[in-house]
Amino acid sequence: MPSDPRLPTRLRSVVDQLGPLLALIGVWSLFAAMRWDIFPTWENTQSILLQTAVIGIAALGGTMVIISGGIDLSVGSLIALVSVTVALVLRGLGDGGADSGMNGYGSAALAAAIGIGVAGLCGVSIGTMVIGRVGRIAALLAGCLVGFIAWRSGLDYRVALPLAAAVGAAAWWGESKLNLSIPLSPFIVTLGMWGALRGAAKGLADNSAVYPPPTPLNSLMRFPSVSIDASLILRPQHWWSPGVWIFLALACFIAGVLRYTQFGRHIYAIGSNEQTARLCGIHVERVKLKLYACAALLTGIAGVLQFSFVEVGDPTTGASYELGVIAAAVIGGASLSGGVGTILGTVAGALLMSTINNGCTKIGLEVWMQEIVTGAIIVTAVALDKLRHRGAG
Repeated sequence: MPSDPRLPTRLRSVVDQLGPLLALIGVWSLFAAMRWDIFPTWENTQSILLQTAVIGIAALGGTMVIISGGIDLSVGSLIALVSVTVALVLRGLGDGGADSGMNGYGSAALAAAIGIGVAGLCGVSIGTMVIGRVGRIAALLAGCLVGFIAWRSGLDYRVALPLAAAVGAAAWWGESKLNLSIPLSPFIVTLGMWGALRGAAKGLADNSAVYPPPTPLNSLMRFPSVSIDASLILRPQHWWSPGVWIFLALACFIAGVLRYTQFGRHIYAIGSNEQTARLCGIHVERVKLKLYACAALLTGIAGVLQFSFVEVGDPTTGASYELGVIAAAVIGGASLSGGVGTILGTVAGALLMSTINNGCTKIGLEVWMQEIVTGAIIVTAVALDKLRHRGAG
């Protein structure tokens, strides 16, 4: 009976899809064998899952950006800005977050919404610059700068705000008349935002940590204190913390968006060949604007969970998180050339990175050695991606 000529291709596809999961199982087994006394415990597993939730949610958006052929280096800085924003809002609202009633949950929801909203505005700004409408960002900045200077000069805010809006609107109108388009590289835009957002976080926090009152947000990254017994099977909501459930729900949602929606198909098409996608009638600029806004919103949610994890608004938090996001996506099979990537692979990649970091700590490796290991993993993953594409070719 003749063999199926498509078998090697199918086998390669299966290996590509299951490779990150097999690597995760192998690495976990290795660390478990080395430190059987502390690594495979439930408490340590909780720690790994909590670390994965923050990086994983940000990596969901990062994967979408990488599939489109772009990259986002501002993830860590945006997480810091969101955490500081949430802390400042909670501190401004006072001790209402300490109550268990409606006021506490209301203040927590408001702070989270404002933090995620700030992230969304940053994402729109990034997308606007990537598609070439730099003048619109300049118009907004001009309005904000004029309003800030007017307010600091002694004008009442009821005068400064309309003045800022008038200047911004006039600059926006001028940009629309000139109709200038200067597309910028996502690498350059997000690299600039990496520094700008970190500086904004430090400025808002006055170069120090912001300590808000206790809030229900703190419980998002805590595991319920329950004993592991047979009754736990009937209470799946108690298996993991709310932050982990949020991560899993968002992973399923984004996977569905990429697989079953027109928006998801357009992302893959743009990453595969932007010019062909444009000729096929895809509005590339509109898709990119939505894409960076969605990615930033996911990073905003990760920022809220980061605040919940550390329980303080720290402008220095999230350093090098962008490397973890890129590593999770690339290890999961996403190609930096665009057009390839899956959410399942990214989830496995994020779990793998958290497992490696946790395992290195348990066996006594110092932080600088862990950073070397992370860098080596990223280079190896990119090299394997190149080999995979060469083999496919």
